[in-house]
Amino acid sequence: MTRRARRRTSWGRTVRAALGVAVGLFVVGAAKCPAKKAAVKRAVAKTSAIPDSADQVIFGLRTVLTDQSVAKGLLLSDTAFVYDDGTRLELRRVNVTFYTSQGIKDGVMTSKRGVYNTRLARLEASGDVVVTRDDGKQLSSQQLVYDQARNQVFTDSAFVLNEPKRQLSGIGFESDPRLTNFRCLRACKGVAPVQIPRK
Repeated sequence: MTRRARRRTSWGRTVRAALGVAVGLFVVGAAKCPAKKAAVKRAVAKTSAIPDSADQVIFGLRTVLTDQSVAKGLLLSDTAFVYDDGTRLELRRVNVTFYTSQGIKDGVMTSKRGVYNTRLARLEASGDVVVTRDDGKQLSSQQLVYDQARNQVFTDSAFVLNEPKRQLSGIGFESDPRLTNFRCLRACKGVAPVQIPRK
């Protein structure tokens, strides 16, 4: 065997040995490092259509608001979720029609949401609350509480009260449901037309 043939044989052995070691390391590395699984995104609903904890769900709620067996208003709601053994109702798309003690329609309140506590006889409306009275007054706010027991409406939020001859605005107020005994709490402003007498 010539020198050249020996070199080729020795070179071939070296290459084969190196390839064998490389393949062995690759197999061992592959066994130790399991392949990464592709991340799976779970489908999650943004909001629950029907809360799991609700005792009952009512579609097309209609209930009469009474005070000592006298009807004070008619509460309508697109959807109502009932909690706490029927004492708390979470409402969607609220519409309340108010009546006088003689049963005459006195005004309407609408809002996107509301919570009615039957034990306290208290309705808290929220989301684009608008109260329109039959005497021409219109009140708008983002939150409003109607307390039947105290016969009072109030809020801590900003409000605008439009009357036929003036406009009041501020942050927070207390009033009777007819909006006649009205008391603004903070940042109160009023705008009214002024007639200048002609000479």
